[in-house]
Amino acid sequence: MLKVGITGGIGVGKTYISNILEKMGYPVFYSDIIAKEIMSKDSRLISLIKQEFGDDIYLADNKIDNKLLSSIVFNDNNRLSKLNSLIHPFVFECFNEWCDNQLSSIIFKEAAILFESNSHLNLDKVICITASKKTRIQRIIKRDNRSEEEIRKIISRQMEQTEKVKLSDYVVENDGDKSILLQISDILEKLEEEVFNDKEQDC
Repeated sequence: MLKVGITGGIGVGKTYISNILEKMGYPVFYSDIIAKEIMSKDSRLISLIKQEFGDDIYLADNKIDNKLLSSIVFNDNNRLSKLNSLIHPFVFECFNEWCDNQLSSIIFKEAAILFESNSHLNLDKVICITASKKTRIQRIIKRDNRSEEEIRKIISRQMEQTEKVKLSDYVVENDGDKSILLQISDILEKLEEEVFNDKEQDC
């Protein structure tokens, strides 16, 4: 099984690309969605988060108070890093269990902080989705109804797009200038070839 990461900054279109791959028949593990789920469902993680951020961080029925949590970590990178360090091991555990149930020779893991969490070390290849800052801001304003100032703050706190590109094996440019399907097909052809070569070596 070839494990491939999909990453990129906010607003580049990671989920959009992942959905295309899923429609093409490839399994995709959505790390950010899983992280939100286990923050409200896994008693072990809930206990750790309460110890670090206080019992008030959770509302009734173990629903996390997103406004309160955001106010704590939004302008404090140390607190944000601490939160991610608590969540990551549980997401990693879920990913491994998910992989055990997949039959595809190529699977994908979508994660915004793939490099920041060192998740890429457990993957075979990484695809970085890119887009101009202007395009990203326009998308997020339309999607999340955030202010431009708030979006720029979020982007400034993330790893630089150029750094993500350097650490990745493949890049998909999602600015609307190049065909997404052609870029994805080209990458898939190379990944399939790698799987084939690995099988040949095993034989």
